[in-house]
Amino acid sequence: MKTLFKWTLGIIAFFFAASVMGGFMQDRMNTSNSEIALVHVNGMLMDSSEIVRQLSKYRRDAKIKAIIVRIDSPGGTVGPAQEIYDEINKIKDAKKIVYASLGSVAASGGYYIACAADYVLANPGTLTGSIGAIMAFNNVEELAKKIGVRPAVIKSGAFKDSGSPLRSMEAKERKLLQNVVDDVHQQFVQAVSLGRNLSEAEVKQFADGRIMTGKQALEFKLVDEFGGLEKTIEIVGKKIGIIGHPSVIEEKEDVPFMDWLMKSAVSKNLTQSLLPVSAPKLQYLWFP
Repeated sequence: MKTLFKWTLGIIAFFFAASVMGGFMQDRMNTSNSEIALVHVNGMLMDSSEIVRQLSKYRRDAKIKAIIVRIDSPGGTVGPAQEIYDEINKIKDAKKIVYASLGSVAASGGYYIACAADYVLANPGTLTGSIGAIMAFNNVEELAKKIGVRPAVIKSGAFKDSGSPLRSMEAKERKLLQNVVDDVHQQFVQAVSLGRNLSEAEVKQFADGRIMTGKQALEFKLVDEFGGLEKTIEIVGKKIGIIGHPSVIEEKEDVPFMDWLMKSAVSKNLTQSLLPVSAPKLQYLWFP
């Protein structure tokens, strides 16, 4: 009986040790195969805080050797695109590589982000480009007259209510706002010139807001190669010396089903952009 008891204990101890060792080996495997981080940039860019947080975390993580930024966005407001662009440059300064994988749409602010990467892959049919800036205003002056609304504005300067939806824009205001848009457009041109190693004159040949396919972008040297996300992962894995197909670390957004069903960030932002009385936004945005 004692022999049977000892034999049973021995079997339990063996399997426990094997389990612990297996877990240890699995951790070692996960560590070796988890040197690539994947960050998604989806939808209209209205806030960059979550994306910048992820990029910054992976920049400071010693295990991470490379980051893939998967972009499926038509762009959005200027500030968020520039903040993400700057964080990608910090990652490169930290001697880590950044690859951009362009999805169905990576236009305007979406491409602004991509051009900061070390290498850019797109599908031939990806919609990209749209290098330009836009500031759109709504004018409801006639509607206000019909419903009897008379604006009364107290302002501290001649341009304080420029772009008001309740009156026509004056020539001097249009000139001022055009200068603002032109300045931000030039910042875009400079970012592409620096990121893609092109002269500003070369960039300006197609920096007129035009949308283009991935195939056309390759001809303009805005992307480096055709390929989807899986190909990007394989290329990055080989670049950092991973044998076999690498795994990637990515954060999954935990959204309850009903929240996902009832709320869409893209539709919310789009609705806000189209409201007649919404505040005008300076945008790197392509939207047909």
